[in-house]
Amino acid sequence: MPHPIRSEFDIIFAGGGSTACVVAGRLAALDPSLTILILEGGQHTLNQPAHVQPCKFPRHLAPTSTTMTFNVGNPSARLNGRAPIVPCAHCVGGGSSVNAMCYTRGPASDFDDWGAEGWESKNLIPLMKKLETYQVQPDRPTHGYGGPIKVSPGGCKLGLSEEFIHVGTTYHKRQYAEDTDDLQTCNTYSPWAKYIGATGRRSDAAHHYVYNQAHNANFQIWVGKRVKRVIFQDKRAVGVEFASDPVSCPDADQSSSIVKASKLVVISAGAFGSPAILERSGIGAEALLKRCNIKQLVDLPGVGENYQDHNLVFTPYFAAEGTVTMDPLFLGEESDVVVQKNMAQWKIDGKSLVAQNGSDAKIKWRPDDDELKAMGSAFQPRWKEFFQNRPDKPVALFALCAGAGGYSRILPRRSYMAANYFTLYPVSAGSVHIKLDENGQEGIDFNAGFLDDPSDIVPLIFGYKKLREIIRRMSSYRGEVPMGHPHFPQGSAAVCGETTGPVDLNAPDITYTAEDDDAIDRYLRDHVETTWHSLGTCAMKPRADKGVIDARLNVYGVTNLKVADMSIAPMNVGTNTYWTALVIGEKAAMIIADELGIECRSSWKSPQARL
Repeated sequence: MPHPIRSEFDIIFAGGGSTACVVAGRLAALDPSLTILILEGGQHTLNQPAHVQPCKFPRHLAPTSTTMTFNVGNPSARLNGRAPIVPCAHCVGGGSSVNAMCYTRGPASDFDDWGAEGWESKNLIPLMKKLETYQVQPDRPTHGYGGPIKVSPGGCKLGLSEEFIHVGTTYHKRQYAEDTDDLQTCNTYSPWAKYIGATGRRSDAAHHYVYNQAHNANFQIWVGKRVKRVIFQDKRAVGVEFASDPVSCPDADQSSSIVKASKLVVISAGAFGSPAILERSGIGAEALLKRCNIKQLVDLPGVGENYQDHNLVFTPYFAAEGTVTMDPLFLGEESDVVVQKNMAQWKIDGKSLVAQNGSDAKIKWRPDDDELKAMGSAFQPRWKEFFQNRPDKPVALFALCAGAGGYSRILPRRSYMAANYFTLYPVSAGSVHIKLDENGQEGIDFNAGFLDDPSDIVPLIFGYKKLREIIRRMSSYRGEVPMGHPHFPQGSAAVCGETTGPVDLNAPDITYTAEDDDAIDRYLRDHVETTWHSLGTCAMKPRADKGVIDARLNVYGVTNLKVADMSIAPMNVGTNTYWTALVIGEKAAMIIADELGIECRSSWKSPQARL
């Protein structure tokens, strides 16, 4: 039943992504009398197959997708002149509704490094446990067992992952553990859990914090609404101006409307959207606002700066005929017999490849002494300055995907697998700002910063070589897919191609010449991409250090305005960032509840706990 339209709410959320759903959902459950509005530019995700069936996540990255916004960066010499494209979610639930559902938790010390009062790990670990129901193993002291977000191994196990772990623990000589997401363990091979519940459905913030409170008429979500700016009286936020989103509602009237907020406005539009809303509201650097013909309200030059991400490379390999992979499911051809069989099974019990993302094994990798030596001098200063005395900090995450991933649609039908590796604490940083084009239309001035620092490419070069060695020792290995690898000089020992089987576990590693290394360098600059982990552009730091918000999430220089999403992270985090977004949401809900005088209960009883 539709709820009555209001012109004023107690709290307005500008954006309906993962963090907004957590904060709004918690507050609505704590005090159902609060009137809360979420304004989201994208559309609903409630029970939509593309969102709740895990195997369908790749279709959100299709160029025609409207559930993502594709942010095009400025061309970069470090990427051989390429303009990077960074998608971000454009639907209710944000990244939690479209991501690859990879469950990782970074080192607890990441939060201590932020240096923000109240955000120390000792204060956040109870919230980390509160938000999850860990269905992988019982009685793990750092995990939670009664929270809204479900974590499981997924709907079935992929044999390729066992091969990957076997080679990793023998050839690569690393330990094995069932759980490396205990907030400190790294450099250990492990299974890779997923944000998938025991019912086989995606475990997202929209369904588990928001949609299960549809009975509450005081809690509303207006979709297809793009927030233009915050409305102020003097310097107090009192509402927002919004219009129909031109992507999700292309035929709708584009005139603006205003909705008032009596208590608080929370900007929660992500690393791209949140700084843009602030800048359109007159909060940002003076010169930039002047170029955009916006009257400055508050001088905050840190808005839109400090853009960070993780640097990802995805490299495909041939797998043995008959190997079970995700490629048929990723392609999603409904007439495919494999798809039909798995879908039928999923509808019965939530099992099968439908409840899979293709990634069942990982290592949060740190180099040993020999590997560090092999990486050369360019990485040594970064290692000594940041990693050496922080044994809980991994340099990169190495993983295997049972499928060709983004290559699936352009390769012939057969079995594939892929190396998946991304750096977790790259030095490089960029920026994202609004700009006006020659016609006065708003655009984006986005510098991704990928590989700007010379040390950032070094772990990726090593990752390419080490994962190639691991994969070519797996029993299902049948060679490299040449189009997805470096173009090595003719006659090189590193030349890629199809083969009949793996090398021996004790075979010597491939020897790379200087020309081969140059080919790898070019390949990485041509192929490195976002890991969809954008953060940092409204950093929680002191104002003098180009901070945008304080530790209570208040935007400097104004009142009744907070930011709560991944844009607040002042430093990078060693994890897939959905987890961090959930933690930020839980902490933000506590902060706001405290300021409103609402008692925070420790338990969370979801009306749809079975999802």
